[in-house]
Amino acid sequence: MVKDPKATQDNASEDDDNTPEVDPVVTYIMDALRYGDEVSPNHIAQAIARDRAKPHSPQDFWRKFMTAVRQQAISLARKGEIEIIRRGEVADPNDFKGLYKLRLPRK
Repeated sequence: MVKDPKATQDNASEDDDNTPEVDPVVTYIMDALRYGDEVSPNHIAQAIARDRAKPHSPQDFWRKFMTAVRQQAISLARKGEIEIIRRGEVADPNDFKGLYKLRLPRK
């Protein structure tokens, strides 16, 4: 079977609409922050787990999402879209350890 090259080009142009897909974890982070409060990353991970859990999922299923939340939080903080708060101060997204919270940037 020979593929029609024009059909392939048409499909490629439909797929290349230059709209980057937003990571669902980013959506959860931004939704959690929309009211302006500081939010713990484990609350975001728990929200993701609630939406994705199956009836037989363990209670600590949310922990599976903690790394993804941290990675996306760092990415958003580097872009200036959120702030990472550690001990009440804005932390460097490239160099922080331990417990932290997330918030929208303060003006």
